[in-house]
Amino acid sequence: MTDIRPFHGAHYNQELLKHWTDIICPVYDIISPQQQADLYLKNEFNFVRLEFSRELPQDTDSDNKYTRAATTLEQWLKQGVMVTDASPAIYIHDHYFTYRGKEHKRRNLIVRVRVEEWEKMIVRPHEGTMTKPKADRLNLLWTLQANTSSIMALYEDPNKQINQVIAAAERRTPLLYLEKTGDEGHLLWAVTDPAAIKKVQDSLHEQPIYIADGHHRYESALNYKRQRLASSPETTGDEGFNFVMMTLVDFADPGMILPPHRLVRGINKSTLDQLLPKLKVFFDMEEIPLKVPDVFQKLESQLKGENDIRAAVCGLIPGKLVLLRLRRDADVNSMMPYFHSDIYKGLDVSVIDHVILEELLGLGADYSTLVNYTYEERDAVNRVLAGEFQLAFLLKPIKAETIKAIADARDRMPKKSTYFYPKPPAGLIINRLI
Repeated sequence: MTDIRPFHGAHYNQELLKHWTDIICPVYDIISPQQQADLYLKNEFNFVRLEFSRELPQDTDSDNKYTRAATTLEQWLKQGVMVTDASPAIYIHDHYFTYRGKEHKRRNLIVRVRVEEWEKMIVRPHEGTMTKPKADRLNLLWTLQANTSSIMALYEDPNKQINQVIAAAERRTPLLYLEKTGDEGHLLWAVTDPAAIKKVQDSLHEQPIYIADGHHRYESALNYKRQRLASSPETTGDEGFNFVMMTLVDFADPGMILPPHRLVRGINKSTLDQLLPKLKVFFDMEEIPLKVPDVFQKLESQLKGENDIRAAVCGLIPGKLVLLRLRRDADVNSMMPYFHSDIYKGLDVSVIDHVILEELLGLGADYSTLVNYTYEERDAVNRVLAGEFQLAFLLKPIKAETIKAIADARDRMPKKSTYFYPKPPAGLIINRLI
């Protein structure tokens, strides 16, 4: 089943990481154009030059953001800016972070995982993908021949075998120490002991793993493997392109799974005026005045509670949040794509996307230009009150076991259903495929 391998990780020289926030960068898909420019200015060795290099007007087939990333990596390795570990290892990563004023730690395992076709159900997805990000990551793989940022995936450790390996590793001196600065900090250990590595491999061998974040990167790795096999049919199966770097996280410790709240604009007045009576056909409603001093605490309590609330809406009734409870007699299945599972049709996000956005608001399946996303309830409400958006649909967080259930059913959630926080950073360690 799951094939886990150690690898010779490449990483920054610890000396450079004294000011690691100037060096390490976010993963490519959350870097805005302005942030990309800022990261370039932070430090000449900022990892954005590999993870998400700049496009230039004069780019050509032989000189472009991908070739410049490859040249930069080779230069950094020659200069000792980055070093490659002599022994193959699996890496233990403690990710410290602050969320809403509270301190947290997520414990990760960074490994190579054999790239498998989806139908084998060894690696299981839970969300769909888009074409453009996959093409970008595939081009980077061909040119750089390295995984610059790690796919985040979930595993189960019922017998605590992996936990024993991690506990033993943390008693040793870390390979990298990135002191907590602001909201985040990192510790990284390299486990090279063959017995410890085998314990991890044996623990994961008979179980599937579930992609939490990085579906585009996995599909790019899968396409890269297919293309390499097509051009080099005589292989051993141990070549680097058969594997991809993953950060594995125990289902019991996934960090924060935040809901991407929907922000809607561009709706004509007539459609907006008709929304409330249309919603009453399907939902019972409860109002919370926005002027209540602890309104966001009450909202959070309702959205995180074990209840039948599907979402809250801001902008529907002036000065109020409206909680939506789907009526027991409401027939919404007919509004869902027929080919999806019953688990999918029961998701809150499916009800909001298909019933409200697509049908009641008439946005249709392609509403990308009218809908934005945020992961904070307060931000969503404030942007509606400021007139930037007309409506905000505030969703309940999805549990890790729901992600497992949808993946086990060979289904995928609607796009932008989950946001795992924090994302593993880019630049902590890379996996070279050569």
